[in-house]
Amino acid sequence: MSEPESQDEQVAAYLSDHPDFFEQRPELLASMRFSPAHGNRAISLHERQLEVLRDKLRHIERRFGELVHTGKENDAIGERLQRWTRDLLLAESPERVPGIVVDGMRSGFSVPLVALRLWRVKPGVLSPEWTRSAPAEWIDQVDAMRMPYCGPRGDLRFAGWLPNAGADARSLALLPMRHGVSPISFGLLVLGSGDADRFHSGMGVSFLARIAELASAALGRLAESS
Repeated sequence: MSEPESQDEQVAAYLSDHPDFFEQRPELLASMRFSPAHGNRAISLHERQLEVLRDKLRHIERRFGELVHTGKENDAIGERLQRWTRDLLLAESPERVPGIVVDGMRSGFSVPLVALRLWRVKPGVLSPEWTRSAPAEWIDQVDAMRMPYCGPRGDLRFAGWLPNAGADARSLALLPMRHGVSPISFGLLVLGSGDADRFHSGMGVSFLARIAELASAALGRLAESS
């Protein structure tokens, strides 16, 4: 530490240890002038304290506004999730559930590109729209997924299941369908976006995991093991 820095530390320590220093020397306090954070006019200690306080209040107000905005967003997401879950529970028949899953992602959560592919399901229950065959190695890859995947489209094969073969997708989320913690999957929900930052590798996946869990529970009635 250089000598000026050492002296600064000593002065700061002395004032901290003697809070009554300026009370005993009011004339010194009155004569002190400080450089303001904004502007060029020298100001008194009292004015400087008010300026610092105003800056702190502005920061608190800004932070409070951010928290309120985040809270409103979370409330809106919670309401959409509740409506989607209700629609799944009120499905007139199991074969209607896949359509509700996909429509909910599109309309409720504004995901522009959605695909759902199911396997290991009861034969003859669903239309081919949902049960088109998938290569065994692709299914093995889904079986190995323990959590939803988020990231760039890249050359991910599952993007081809999206509308227009995924040509418009720049980011993807892959949500495996399975019974609880079973290592065996029975489908995959693919979410795509033209926004490269919509689904990125650094985002949390807890909400997507909840979506996968709810969709799996609703679709599980169609699986062979149910």
